[in-house]
Amino acid sequence: MTAEMNIQNSIRLALAKKGHYVFRANVGKVRMPNGRVFDTGLPKGFPDLFGFRGSDGKAFFIEVKNEIGKLRKEQEHFQQAMQITPAICGVARSAEEALQIVEG
Repeated sequence: MTAEMNIQNSIRLALAKKGHYVFRANVGKVRMPNGRVFDTGLPKGFPDLFGFRGSDGKAFFIEVKNEIGKLRKEQEHFQQAMQITPAICGVARSAEEALQIVEG
């Protein structure tokens, strides 16, 4: 089984090589040593990667899963919500799938 981080890194490299701009999102909260809570500010279900195409600036969002990974309820809701927008959104299990999502 492939680690999602490895898939994510291969996707980031493949998209960048094709001239797309891609960013990694960290979602969640962490308690700091001083007791304060740090919140990334992104909603639950926000995809692992997001960015825009180099050719036309169209936004994209990619949830990365390994061979057996399944979407959580919040991730499903994000994918569904994006269907009514002009942005590109999908789930990728490889760099090839991510390129297909972004480039059509």
